[in-house]
Amino acid sequence: MQAGVRQVRALGRWLIELIMGLGAFARLFAQILARSGVVLRRPRLTAQQIHFIGNHSLLIIGVSGLFVGFVLGLQGYYTLNRYGSEEALGLLVTLSLTRELGPVVTALLFAGRAGTSLTAEIGLMKAGEQLAAMEVMAVDPIRRVLTPRFWGGVIAMPILAAVFSMVGVLGGWFVGVILIGIDPGAFWSQMQSGVDVVDDVLNGVIKSVVFGAVVTLIALYQGWTTRATPEGVSRATTRTVVDGALAVLGLDFLMTALMFAQ
Repeated sequence: MQAGVRQVRALGRWLIELIMGLGAFARLFAQILARSGVVLRRPRLTAQQIHFIGNHSLLIIGVSGLFVGFVLGLQGYYTLNRYGSEEALGLLVTLSLTRELGPVVTALLFAGRAGTSLTAEIGLMKAGEQLAAMEVMAVDPIRRVLTPRFWGGVIAMPILAAVFSMVGVLGGWFVGVILIGIDPGAFWSQMQSGVDVVDDVLNGVIKSVVFGAVVTLIALYQGWTTRATPEGVSRATTRTVVDGALAVLGLDFLMTALMFAQ
């Protein structure tokens, strides 16, 4: 009987903490949106964050996209070869990248590379009492620190996803055309005729924007609410990767069901 009571209490505490965490998360998001005017008044702050988040992530995004394109080219050829449709390899690779793999894999890499960096940076600023010093000097840390980083992540993520997809298509072309010997005209013509700008490319861009906003906000929230200790910062960076990955995969399912349900 007592064990059952303890389990109910533990479940209740978990639900209360979950609701309080979601409320704090939504409140921080609202505060960032309310202070978004700084992006227009001081665009250099956001440009610096786009460079920091995007430029430093280009290497892992490009290399990952290339090898994903290689694998898609090989697996797609082996599958299509059974039905005599090797010429559709370009269409298969491009749709796979623009619809799903480009936004999703880029968001997962973004959470592991840029998200952890943002969390650690904000957490260390909190541990070093730099955020408290800003408040003493009448500088709003949400406006000065969090908001430029949030919009920098939102802007950088679609660009990184586009680079991932572009390099992936080139990787699929290299495997299919150069290594296997598929007709290059058929490869590109099938891709151009089968890919729709709105239904495929635009929906992928929308996904990447949503993923960028969610992952960046999770990273900032974990850094903002972390305990000001080395152990707290370490746990916050781990939670950023886990929560960001779960959020991306869950949102991908929901958005795919809404976008491509006919």
